[in-house]
Amino acid sequence: MRGGDDGMGELFSYVDLEARVRKDHPLRKIREIVNTALSALSSDFAALYSSMGRPSIAPEKLLRAMLLQAFYSIRSERLLMERLEYDLLFRWFVGIGVDDPAWNHSTFSKNRDRLLDGDIAAKFLGAVLAQPKIKRLLSTDHFSVDGTLIEAWASMKSVRPKDDANNDTGDGGPSGGGRNGEADFHGQRRTNATHASTSDPDAKLYKKGRGKEAKLCFMGHGLMENRHGLLVDACLTLAGGHGERNAALHMIEAHAERPKAVTLGADKAYDSRDFVNELRSLNVTPHVAQNDSGRRSAIDRRTTRHAGYAVSQRIRKRIEEAFGWIKTVAGQDKTKFRGRDRVGWAFTFAAAAYNLVRLPKLLAGPA
Repeated sequence: MRGGDDGMGELFSYVDLEARVRKDHPLRKIREIVNTALSALSSDFAALYSSMGRPSIAPEKLLRAMLLQAFYSIRSERLLMERLEYDLLFRWFVGIGVDDPAWNHSTFSKNRDRLLDGDIAAKFLGAVLAQPKIKRLLSTDHFSVDGTLIEAWASMKSVRPKDDANNDTGDGGPSGGGRNGEADFHGQRRTNATHASTSDPDAKLYKKGRGKEAKLCFMGHGLMENRHGLLVDACLTLAGGHGERNAALHMIEAHAERPKAVTLGADKAYDSRDFVNELRSLNVTPHVAQNDSGRRSAIDRRTTRHAGYAVSQRIRKRIEEAFGWIKTVAGQDKTKFRGRDRVGWAFTFAAAAYNLVRLPKLLAGPA
């Protein structure tokens, strides 16, 4: 018999959220890992909040909601709260009841600085990887590193001379009324030494390759272990010619204090004699791609003759999979924040989200 198209349900409904989520849903395993990591950060959360006053929304719930925003490519907190209002799966994952109201979207803005001050994104990434069942998946000897550009939340029209930041008509800046005035940049030379963005002074003009246009951007960096391609560290720097190599040395240093030498795979942008010598001083074998642009490479037969070098060169490219997910799915291709600290927090948190997406399958299979 055909059912009726009734518009209203029962007045009262007893909904068990746990029963509404299927047993094999991938978010179940992710939520278990996330809750373990958040429990390990309990003391860090306690240090960020005063012991007096009105209870706030638990930071654990805020972080779980932000993970959903990355998993499901939700572009704003306003849309995230709209989804949380009606989606039972979201409510179950975050940890709020069916009858609990969704929060105001400004809650995230008010609490983001607090989470930033506590360096929670990096600690959360570390707490996920420190769990014994996950730690056994990680390689401790072989790593890869790379960098990627994160476009800033600032228009090229905001780039003005540093000695005249309020100039609205000169040097090719926007002229006329309105928020989007006319601008003609032809024939104007703009560099980071002489110009800066008035919207985000931390954003720098940078182009990654020849023939490409310069953009206002930051540079995100990732350190990947080579066994399963998980990110074990992530950071963000100002865009610059030496940013990738400096960040690589900073990230690998914590893993170099081992009696056994470790290897670090990287592309030819890292083929610098200073960088290679720094790695060797840290007892790190530089599996860096040779730069064939005409100058002499810092990598010679001492390194390339070993079979492990070819393996590192093949595996290191998997880090692009992580950057691709972070930029397209997690929405970090063009950041929604301003300032190096906020953009860096979001990038590191997205790196943790990438690991969480991959872990259920890795834990189900052989190590």
